[in-house]
Amino acid sequence: MPKEVSSAEHTTAVRTDIKLTEESFLTDDFVRQLMSVGEIDILIGLPTHNNAKTISAFVAAVQDGILRWFPRERAAIINVDGGSRDGTPELVLNAAIDDAGGRIFNRQTLRTLPSISAKYGNSVERGTAFRTILAAADLLGAKAGVVISPESTNIKPEWLPALLSPIYKEGCDLVLPTYARHRFDGLLISNLLYPMTRALYGLRIREPYASEFGFSGRLGSQFLAQNSWNDEAERAASEVRFSTAALTGGFRISQSFLGIKPHLERRAADLVPALRQTIGVLFSAMESTSSLWTSKSGSEPVPTSGATQQFVLDPVRINRKRLGEMFRSGVAELQSVFQSILSPDTLAELQRVARSESDDFDYSAELWVRTVYEFAVAHHKAVISRDHIIQALAPLFRGRVLTFLIENRNGSAEDVESSVENLCLEFERLKPHLLELWK
Repeated sequence: MPKEVSSAEHTTAVRTDIKLTEESFLTDDFVRQLMSVGEIDILIGLPTHNNAKTISAFVAAVQDGILRWFPRERAAIINVDGGSRDGTPELVLNAAIDDAGGRIFNRQTLRTLPSISAKYGNSVERGTAFRTILAAADLLGAKAGVVISPESTNIKPEWLPALLSPIYKEGCDLVLPTYARHRFDGLLISNLLYPMTRALYGLRIREPYASEFGFSGRLGSQFLAQNSWNDEAERAASEVRFSTAALTGGFRISQSFLGIKPHLERRAADLVPALRQTIGVLFSAMESTSSLWTSKSGSEPVPTSGATQQFVLDPVRINRKRLGEMFRSGVAELQSVFQSILSPDTLAELQRVARSESDDFDYSAELWVRTVYEFAVAHHKAVISRDHIIQALAPLFRGRVLTFLIENRNGSAEDVESSVENLCLEFERLKPHLLELWK
């Protein structure tokens, strides 16, 4: 007799047949693994690359979170790996559900929590990993998904309900995190990406570029289908594009507090790629969303569980002297570039700041906002290579960071938050300057 096929297997097989052309980048083996899982309610996406030292504890926390708060939901862990050479995928697959079950009460009521793994290359490419996770969620018909980075070494089981419950139980489409950060950590977000996003789209989203977030099946499917994944630059910036798509597509967004964000040391050379993947994406999105953001003024909060933001005063070492040197040399060496991007008044003020002594250094919030808005318009008009525009912003950002550090060197956590809020209000106040230049 032919083997009887369950309705879940049949539905998944049908969805797979429909999507095979669209999702042909998935390997046959990975598709077979997905089909063996069947339809699910919740997908946990784990992008990895050489995380063997921490991945077992990481997976245990994920398992505990699912089993404690979603014991009756059908869930699966999908590991997408960028060519680990330390056995990371094997550790994910070997973390059996029985190991987690022993830590949870009422094991008899639990469903299985399968883990499958796919290798997508030989190096880290976050966009490809994210695309694979979205494709798996789409093929399995997941109602909700969550992406969590193994770099978040302080993950707790409570993260799972924080990121999934607003989607699975309350109808949200995107849940972004908020954190307790070191006061001088995440400066690209606090001094540029957050205030710019807030001023453009009118919503106070603290982490538009998040390494862990929850998403609804409908948001994931729409983003998967409507975005070009063949462009390397777009793939590299997929998280910001995902947040922007939710902001501009009428999706419901909320935030959940996850606790302390571990500080990761970054080299100064990492700034330009980070700018490309954040503000470069934001500038590009302004083209297609201009009818939306040009009609927005002010901002309003989004539903948030827990703290909106917290700063802690543990020190983070930053070489202020080096920041000043890089700012001054950038202003001098890129003068001809800035003449194409900035208004004469803004450039003259920047040059004045560059000539000032260290004790008097002040790249004011107003000047910084005017700078960013004029860069956005130059990017829109492509006055020079758009990538060169993004690169030219790097030394100026370092100058703004230097002022932020000077202003808050003796400040409390509340002082730092007040400084960020004042900068956001300045972005909102000067938005007419952007609109005038844009039109």
